[in-house]
Amino acid sequence: MIDTPTRPAEGTAAASGAAYVDIMLVDDHAIVRQGLSSILQREPDLRVVAEASSPRQAMAEVERTRPDIVLMDLKLSASSDSEGIDLCAELTRAHPGVGVLVLTTFLDDQLVLRAIRAGARGYVVKDVDTSALIRAIRDVSRGESAFDARSAAAMVRGLNAPAVEESARLTQREEEVLVLLAHGLSNRDIGRELFVSETTAKFHVGNILRKLGVASRAEAVYQGGKLGLIR
Repeated sequence: MIDTPTRPAEGTAAASGAAYVDIMLVDDHAIVRQGLSSILQREPDLRVVAEASSPRQAMAEVERTRPDIVLMDLKLSASSDSEGIDLCAELTRAHPGVGVLVLTTFLDDQLVLRAIRAGARGYVVKDVDTSALIRAIRDVSRGESAFDARSAAAMVRGLNAPAVEESARLTQREEEVLVLLAHGLSNRDIGRELFVSETTAKFHVGNILRKLGVASRAEAVYQGGKLGLIR
């Protein structure tokens, strides 16, 4: 953890007149945080003031260091592909002056939309080049939005995606599988829990994705929650 003095107020560096854009890195892999820190510290106007590997630690570090930007992954544990969505929403509610920029390997149309609806000001994928990432950070620090080309396209596709049809209802067994998906179980674990084969579990998961009109397990859980299928 990087130890720096706390600042008296939130907000972008440009708005506050500060010499630096202060950044907090949130990723569950230390080597990723170290690599990002090394890259960003080379820039004369960027400063990494804190790091976190979990949502709880991230909230504590934001309170302590008051960064301008939180650069965060969406996958912060092995049990969830989108735990960062909840963290993003919590951060932006508690600290509206902080700009959240998502940096992740996941490029799902609905996931991009969910991140923006949770308060993120930008979304870039991890294979973006260094100059594009730095440009995105500076854009967000000025209160602007920031997307790489693929994330922007994904957002447009997500906005244009057809709504889930009411007639596409899940069977009782599919609802049971959806609940287990919400707990982060793999197809194999779902099969063990329901006393069916892994192939059968995979079949049920495929049906759930198709009926809910989504492309990933994380999106199925999100959509299922909205429809009241997960309690």
